[in-house]
Amino acid sequence: MPLSPTQRKTLKAQAHALHPVVLIGGNGLSPGVLEEIDVSLRAHELIKVHVAGEDRETRALMMDEICARLGAEPVQSIGRMLVVYRRRPEADAAPAVRPSQVRRGRRQTKRSYQGSE
Repeated sequence: MPLSPTQRKTLKAQAHALHPVVLIGGNGLSPGVLEEIDVSLRAHELIKVHVAGEDRETRALMMDEICARLGAEPVQSIGRMLVVYRRRPEADAAPAVRPSQVRRGRRQTKRSYQGSE
């Protein structure tokens, strides 16, 4: 399912602070590199991929191939950096609230602090 412009804008903003997790070197898009991208997408959903030393058309073809083979969506391509997104399946998705965040039987109170005068 293609991303809407609003979703793409949000993902671009989130990707801004990310560092590349996969480097595509001189061997190009090998099966090992595709496997590493797949593992990273399973773990993070949104990743940056750095492509070393390729021209614009080759990078565009790599982005298309990555997305076609792995069922991902292209978010952005700036220079040698590709941003790719793939939503996690619901079964693998992390819970919204971790059990350690749930407080049972405790009442949360505000602490009052007195300033020194």
